[in-house]
Amino acid sequence: MTIAIITGGSRGLGRNAALHLAKDGVDVVFTYRSNLTEAQSLVAEIEALGRKAVGLPLDVGAVGTFAAFADKVKETLTAWGYERFDYLVNNAGIGIHAAFSETTEAQFDELMNIHFKGPFFLTQVLLPLMNDGGRILNVSTGLSRFSVPGYAAYASMKGAMEVLTRYQAKELGARGIAVNILAPGAIETDFGGGRTRDNADMNAFVAKNTALGRAGLPDDIGGAVAAILSPRSGWINAQRIEASGGMFL
Repeated sequence: MTIAIITGGSRGLGRNAALHLAKDGVDVVFTYRSNLTEAQSLVAEIEALGRKAVGLPLDVGAVGTFAAFADKVKETLTAWGYERFDYLVNNAGIGIHAAFSETTEAQFDELMNIHFKGPFFLTQVLLPLMNDGGRILNVSTGLSRFSVPGYAAYASMKGAMEVLTRYQAKELGARGIAVNILAPGAIETDFGGGRTRDNADMNAFVAKNTALGRAGLPDDIGGAVAAILSPRSGWINAQRIEASGGMFL
């Protein structure tokens, strides 16, 4: 049995990735922030595919709760007859759109806690439960390569995650753990208030500046997550992999 942990798995890209992994025969432990109904719905979908699934509540920005969360993960693994899991996807996140000159300290701290500090220490806490030879996939953004006004703080946290990814790959290589980071382009989800999905002008702008001529869809990212975590991609390590359809080339 192969087991994945996905943060922020009850909606958006995390949900889609969970379903793609389940279709590939992977059992899934995912986190959700507060919407139990969404979590239960995803569990039902995954179980309908013949795989096991559990949704656990977690605020990725609250480092003090991570030890208790790890205990819940351990309980889940034990109930399934296992001691360790194989894949970790640090996906949970929020979008805050604010000009550099107007970004508040509170906004900065919230983005840092959720997008950098949280994944840093959550991965650290979960490492003893991960199998040697496992795989970690962090999530970045196309905005760490190209610049769009309004995302200075958000993109900076993702840039920090890209540096961390290389250090994790270097330091965890002795255990055979590969670490990569996936950078989606603009995707049609409710992320950031659904700007790409619901704003026709924004969607057209993205499509015009993307080589493949459209905005991304959740399946574009969920499929990429499953592919990167697959044993067939085992020699890919310490890489930033952009899945943007070719934005701003």
